[in-house]
Amino acid sequence: MLQRVQVRVTRLLEIDLMVAHDLPLASYDVLNQLAETAERRLRMNDLADRVLLSRSGLTRLIDRLQREGLVEREACASDARGLYAVLTDAGEARLAEAAPTYLRGIRTRFLDVLEPQELRQCASLLGKLLPAEVC
Repeated sequence: MLQRVQVRVTRLLEIDLMVAHDLPLASYDVLNQLAETAERRLRMNDLADRVLLSRSGLTRLIDRLQREGLVEREACASDARGLYAVLTDAGEARLAEAAPTYLRGIRTRFLDVLEPQELRQCASLLGKLLPAEVC
């Protein structure tokens, strides 16, 4: 049941973002993860872990976002093999446009459906399933 709920909500969020902003949910997630960092950048390996994509899947997505001017790649000064994904100003603007649609989808499909006590219980249960460093 948990998987069906997750798939349903994810599909509906994807539809919302595609219709309103021509932005896939995975792209929104990448832009959001980068925006949440102090320097608007993450090493590609760390970003892949955060967005739950394979390294090759993230590379293809970053290629697409780079072509759209939403992210840039930057070499890592301390590791010649390392690369950063960096959020551009255009990427930040696109995220700001899409965020209300995403948040509205979360609210209408999840938060508004559950009572406050159910939300607290849900948060508590999900917190037991994920280690703190993953959240």
